[in-house]
Amino acid sequence: MGTVTVVDETTTGDRGAVVGLEIAEERLTVRELIRRRVFQEAAEFNARAEPHMFQGLVQPQDTERVPSGYALRTPRRIDPQAQAQRALAAFAGNGFLVLVGDRQVTDPDEELELPPGVEVTFLKLVPLVGG
Repeated sequence: MGTVTVVDETTTGDRGAVVGLEIAEERLTVRELIRRRVFQEAAEFNARAEPHMFQGLVQPQDTERVPSGYALRTPRRIDPQAQAQRALAAFAGNGFLVLVGDRQVTDPDEELELPPGVEVTFLKLVPLVGG
């Protein structure tokens, strides 16, 4: 079992917290990597005593975007399956890019080599203002 380093970045240069994602396999599809990352985020959020602010790859339904993440209008658990579907739709719609090492991957069904310690960057695309 190895740890894949996951980091979020934006096109404005902001870099989020580095998170370790435990992966038992040496090869994994992009789709499965996204799904596991989102499931881990949801599990960590759902384990908190007072879930009000979600910080994750994509915005959950019925939340408001705030500088530190997504504020839930009413405290609740995050459905990991629904959140994974939102993330995969965002990936397909160019809501974010996935970089493994220094290589961009575009096909959700591409199988990736994930040696221990590899860094996976989720580059969130920031919409242009006024255009």
